[in-house]
Amino acid sequence: MALGVGIVGLPNVGKSTLFNALTRAQNAESANYPFCTIEPNKASVPMSDVRLQKLAEIANPEKIIKATVDFIDIAGLVRGASKGEGLGNKFLANIREVDAILHVVRSFNDDDVVHVEGEIDPIRDIEIIETELVLADMQSLEKRIERISKQARVDKELRKEVEAMQKLLVHVDAGNPIRTFVREENDPILVTLKEAQFLTDKPVIYCANIGEDDLETPSDFVQKVKDFASSKACDVIVVSAKMESELAGLSDEERDDFLSSYGLTESGLDKTVHMAYHTLGLASYFTAGPKEVRAWTFHRGWKAPKCASVIHTDFERGFIRAEVIAYNDYIEHRGEAGSKAAGVMRVEGKEYIVKDGDVMHFLFNV
Repeated sequence: MALGVGIVGLPNVGKSTLFNALTRAQNAESANYPFCTIEPNKASVPMSDVRLQKLAEIANPEKIIKATVDFIDIAGLVRGASKGEGLGNKFLANIREVDAILHVVRSFNDDDVVHVEGEIDPIRDIEIIETELVLADMQSLEKRIERISKQARVDKELRKEVEAMQKLLVHVDAGNPIRTFVREENDPILVTLKEAQFLTDKPVIYCANIGEDDLETPSDFVQKVKDFASSKACDVIVVSAKMESELAGLSDEERDDFLSSYGLTESGLDKTVHMAYHTLGLASYFTAGPKEVRAWTFHRGWKAPKCASVIHTDFERGFIRAEVIAYNDYIEHRGEAGSKAAGVMRVEGKEYIVKDGDVMHFLFNV
């Protein structure tokens, strides 16, 4: 289960530099996970997780397979994209396909890199893109209302949906992103939101792209981005895309030395992948054996059968039970046999809510 994060931003904000670093990270690890298709605008990036290595030290597997996140490089946006300017419609269509948006915002000065708007102003840049996305959603919503209103004349349930959409239109018309629209369980608007895949209903991570000189003391631009993100209840990450591009070509030892020279313990790429996981409410459970130790991605709150489907749909369909060992117990008791002897391996049924870090073995019959 890979999630898709679309990298968006105005031209010349460092978006492509960041994506190129992600692509190099993918190429460096491509042998560690299966079915990796490398496309010009897509990178399937492995997520660093120290727990995998600790599990492998006990299970001694032939290979380790990390969880991955798909990053999609989306063409730079310009004013008027909602009206077809630049790559307008293609840009907006690509965003509809992703699960979350990584909004790269230029937060550094460099006279050699021209800014499309003339001067550096991260909040203005953010608002340009968000305005275009809101306008595009408004157009989509108006078309949907017009189309469904005709059908609603003879369908009472559709009339409820139309009424809900009209309330949503008022919200969007005021310049608000759809993700801030309050919705309740069984709300008629849920049908619309699921089918339409509105651009501003997707979670956003703001990425303040800084220069290497700003690593130790970030500029005022960064604080502005952080304050804006906080006001919108969105996540924010600070990255030097240029530095990440340089790091991607180093060995692990060289990379660690480079980071430590700046007082850092984790690269910006790793932070970005972890932030994407957090923003989308994802977690990992593990399987561990002599062939492989592997991280599997699931949504927090999923029950055991649904989590089993991440491995194969047959596992969910024929689910019998799951054998579960908490990660800390697995490490403390040195594996499955030790955990079983210590009485910490549990048998869980269909109602068990899987926890991040669980080491699992599913029993099924189809």
